[in-house]
Amino acid sequence: MAKRIGVAGGAGFIGSHLCESLVGEGNEVVCIDSLITGDRKNISLLEGKGCDFLEHDISKPVRIPGSISQVYNLASPASPIDYQEKPLETLMAGSFGVKNLLDLAREKNAKYLFASTSEVYGNPLEHPQKESYWGNVNPIGPRSCYDEAKRFGEAMCVSYSSVHKTDVKIARIFNTYGSRMRKNDGRVVPNFIDQALHKKPLTVYGKGDQTRSFCFVGDMVLGLSALMGSQERGPINLGNPKETTIQELAELIISLSKSPSKIVYKGLPIDDPERRLPDISLAKQKLGWGPKIGLEDGLLRTIKFFSAD
Repeated sequence: MAKRIGVAGGAGFIGSHLCESLVGEGNEVVCIDSLITGDRKNISLLEGKGCDFLEHDISKPVRIPGSISQVYNLASPASPIDYQEKPLETLMAGSFGVKNLLDLAREKNAKYLFASTSEVYGNPLEHPQKESYWGNVNPIGPRSCYDEAKRFGEAMCVSYSSVHKTDVKIARIFNTYGSRMRKNDGRVVPNFIDQALHKKPLTVYGKGDQTRSFCFVGDMVLGLSALMGSQERGPINLGNPKETTIQELAELIISLSKSPSKIVYKGLPIDDPERRLPDISLAKQKLGWGPKIGLEDGLLRTIKFFSAD
C-alpha cells in the first residue's frame, strides 16, 4: 500500500537514493532539506513524479499539511569537511532538529527513523563494534560536533519514545559510498576517485593501515527500509562487515580506474579512528539484511558516476 513519507536530508547523498527508492515503490515522498550540504539536483528527476520538495531547516519547527506515515531523519552535515565547517548547524540538527521531526512524527502518528552513525563509537576499543558498545569518543575534539550530536540524537529518540510512545528506530550507519557523493566532501572514496581520475597522487593519511568498512549506497537504502518496516527499535548497525585498509582501498581504486597515480602519505588527523568494523548480527537476525554489492563492483559503479561528471 502506497504511503506518504517525509525524508529529511532527502537532497543529500544517502537521502536522495532513499527518496528514489521510495518513489520507485509507488510512495509519495516529501523531501525536506535546507540545502546547506544537500543539492536539489539530486532529486530533480523525482520532483513532480511522486516527490515534493520543501526547503526547510529542521532546527525550526516542521509543518507539513496532510498525512505522513513515516519520517526518515537523515538531515545533518555528514562529511568531516562539512561538519567541521558547520559545527553549530551540525549540533542544531542533532538536537533541535531531532526533536522537531519527532514532534512531526508524533503529530502525524508516524514511525520515525533516526540515521545515527558509527561515529558514536569514536575510536573504538572494541572490535568489531556491537550495538552494546558505549564507545570511546572525545567530547571536545574536532569531530565532536558530529559524534556528540548523533549521540544526543539517539538519547532524544529513546527519551521521546519513552514519554510519548512514538515508534522510533535508530540506525547506526557505517561508511557508505556511491553516486551523488560530492568529489570535494572530504570522504575517502570520492577523494581517491577524484584524484585517480585526474591522475593526481592519492593522499593517504597515516600509514594507510587504518581500516573502514565500505557499504554501497543501494545496500544501505535497503537496510534503512528494512528497519523502518520492522518492529525493531534498535540501535542497529548497518554497514559492510568486511574490513578494508585505506592502503588497500587506494590501490584498488588506482587499479579499477586504470590511473597512473601514485600514493603519497600525510600526517593522521586528530581523533581519526584506527579501526571501524560493524558487527551486523542484529541486522541479519532481526531484519534479514546484509550487503550484497561487493567493494569492487560498487567502486566501478561509483567511478563511472564520477567519470561522467
